[in-house]
Amino acid sequence: MTAKAEKPAFWKGMGLQVAVSVVLGVIVGLLWPDLGAKFKPLGDIFLKLIKTVVAPLVFLTVATGIAAVGDLKRVGKTGVIAAVYFEIVSTIAIAWGLLAATLLGVGKGVGHIATNEALIKGAETAEAAAAGAHTSTSAFFLNMFPDNFIGAFTKTELLPVLVLALIFGAAILRLSPEKRAPVESGLASISNAFFEFTHIIMRFAPIGAFGAIAYTVGSNGRDILIILAQFMLAYWAITMGFVLVVMGGVCLIFRLNLWDIIRYIKDEILIVLGTGSSESILPRLLEKLPAYGITKQSVGLVLPTSYVFNLDGAHIYLASCTIFLANVFGVHPSFGQYATLFGVMMVTAKGGAAVAGGAFVILAATVTMTNILPVEGLPILFGVYRIMAPANAVCNAVSNSIACIVVAKLSGDYDPTARKPAPQIS
Repeated sequence: MTAKAEKPAFWKGMGLQVAVSVVLGVIVGLLWPDLGAKFKPLGDIFLKLIKTVVAPLVFLTVATGIAAVGDLKRVGKTGVIAAVYFEIVSTIAIAWGLLAATLLGVGKGVGHIATNEALIKGAETAEAAAAGAHTSTSAFFLNMFPDNFIGAFTKTELLPVLVLALIFGAAILRLSPEKRAPVESGLASISNAFFEFTHIIMRFAPIGAFGAIAYTVGSNGRDILIILAQFMLAYWAITMGFVLVVMGGVCLIFRLNLWDIIRYIKDEILIVLGTGSSESILPRLLEKLPAYGITKQSVGLVLPTSYVFNLDGAHIYLASCTIFLANVFGVHPSFGQYATLFGVMMVTAKGGAAVAGGAFVILAATVTMTNILPVEGLPILFGVYRIMAPANAVCNAVSNSIACIVVAKLSGDYDPTARKPAPQIS
């Protein structure tokens, strides 16, 4: 009999550590505002480390994602159905986040209290960049295409990296199977290494969160806490509203029971609430969903792909934070710039946002890439990301499970009469 692995002490959990750091940052910022403002470098250093992994992760996840879609061609109808479903629902998720955050006015009022020099400079920089992007469309498209493969990774703009990833992914598909397999395996291994690199950086999240919150509160006072609390409540409402309304609507269309699915994966939902990562339950769902009446082949094909192309929680997070930052800094993007943000979100959210902290990494990539919103606003959101991350993870877990069932049903790989009780997975 194999002994069970000893559970780590609760105080070693990243969520608790960050929560404690945020509380300490708030206390320092409120009681000693001048001292709190001096902790800004802690948050800045963490953000710099995060930025180092953005370009390679975007390249690897997009390139390997294209390779995965290439595999779907071999299963014909299932691949087409999955791809169409993912894009439709992802588009709805971003639109839902943008519309709901706009209607709720997330971030409004911060512009009147964020008066410190750094934030004013950030707002002015964002306005100037947005105006430039609006008047130089040809330059924008020209800059999308790099003239140096390695050099594309050394710049702050990530659109060239995305272009390289798309072309490189297409090149992989043109290789013969025997030549393609080691390339895909190598990229997957490198991608895993970069995810581990991200995990190491995220170990410093409590320190970065303390510095970011202490600086934010110390520079702006208690009013910023009220705005952030309102945003967090609004975000949870937006995300859970998506699950109930949009996912509930999908279940209604395909004659599925949303509550039955949620009950079936309730243990996994509890796990993602604690870890803040939907990736943490992927192995469990791969084992559990076949017992729901889906063929094992369909689960193995659709679920991992869904974790790359169907991260609805991440899409909603990106959309909501975009509106929040725009309102905080008084930036007023044009319709064309919102369309640019929309398109960038559709690409940058693929794959990386499934891991703990990944959605914030992708937010940083989106803000950096478009130059429409100020990067100075990222520390404000970073301090409370851990409180918002579980909402992302729950939304991803539910939407990915539903996607797997829907695609299987449309492909003829779902038999509700073959359903078995949920297996107990240790």
